[in-house]
Amino acid sequence: MAYDLAQLGFGAGLRAPWAADPWASRGRLVAEPLSPTRSEFQRDRDRIIHTTAFRRLKHKTQVFIAHEGDHYRTRLTHTIEVAQIARALARALRLDEDLAEGVALVHDFGHTPFGHTGEEALDALMADAGGFDHNAQSLRIVTELERRYADFDGLNLTWETLEGLVKHNGPLLDGGDSGSQIPEPIAQYNRSHDLWLDTHSSLEAQVAAIADDIAYNTHDIDDGLRSGLLTLEMLEELPLIAGLLAEVRTRYPGLEEPRLIHEIMRRQITAMVEDVIAVAQANLAEFKPGCADDVRRAGRPMAHFSEELAAADHQIKAFLYQHLYRHPDVMRVRANATQIIEDLFAAFLTDPGAMGEKHSDADSANMPSERRARKVRDYLAGMTDTYAIAAHRRLFDHTPDLR
Repeated sequence: MAYDLAQLGFGAGLRAPWAADPWASRGRLVAEPLSPTRSEFQRDRDRIIHTTAFRRLKHKTQVFIAHEGDHYRTRLTHTIEVAQIARALARALRLDEDLAEGVALVHDFGHTPFGHTGEEALDALMADAGGFDHNAQSLRIVTELERRYADFDGLNLTWETLEGLVKHNGPLLDGGDSGSQIPEPIAQYNRSHDLWLDTHSSLEAQVAAIADDIAYNTHDIDDGLRSGLLTLEMLEELPLIAGLLAEVRTRYPGLEEPRLIHEIMRRQITAMVEDVIAVAQANLAEFKPGCADDVRRAGRPMAHFSEELAAADHQIKAFLYQHLYRHPDVMRVRANATQIIEDLFAAFLTDPGAMGEKHSDADSANMPSERRARKVRDYLAGMTDTYAIAAHRRLFDHTPDLR
């Protein structure tokens, strides 16, 4: 799908009318003086980077367990890649790059150790206490659990960054929806700071969300090839990748495999980024939003794949699910990781003191069981892979093998 280079606005230094304006932010839950040197969204981004939660992403799994090898993606490297793609999209569409980057950097804060395996295990364990949702946990981290500032809990981020975090995948309320399916941490925060759960998010948050799709589709293929669980021959069943593979082989006959793989991956990212830019430009030209709120109230997203690329995206996801995420070797490690989460949850629920002095209040006989479970949930969700393994070894005679 073609796009108009003249519309990209490189060097113009001007935000489009539909971009979020950091100087007209809806503000923070706790009012603060403006910074003389940074915009409100720049301050948000900087606060996110300096958190404990951000540093922990270094030792949280993307697909492969951290000690599988130093060259596989972690949540941190994935997050940085998402932020880079989000900034590129934001720049092309003349959005606020700092807001797009901030939403991208914070989007995975709530993930548990051991990737989606840990999340699924914790959700099942919390079934009687509200379940577990990593997006809601991200909100809890930045509004309550990070305790660094003298005047407030959390990071006191702007309305726009919190809205983008909560709604980057779309509205949480739809028409007559009562909100019963909204995770309680989000519903609870929304009662004090209305995030407009029935609208789409800003275009900055939308490009952060699509950047996440682009990054993990591409890089999970890369990591799968690196691990040997995927082969170049297997990728021939994906029309988009097969076309790129043929293009690279024609242009660079005899190219060694590591360079060949990188050339395919960079072309895949470029194809998807350019497709999103073209679609967004077409949507914006049709809808003609005059401000960021017009984007929120549009009733549909502005940034998404074309029908052709959406089909390719679906094929890639199905391929990865079948050949990588459900591979017997990965499933064996996932089962062992689930056992670690289940063991730790039971141990901490029985003896909250094992979580350390900071959580000693959970030892109180007067604390309701559901609240105690949520304390354990917060503690477990904040663990890195390496910390969870070490905690299990400290509490149990045998720790499952994650290699």
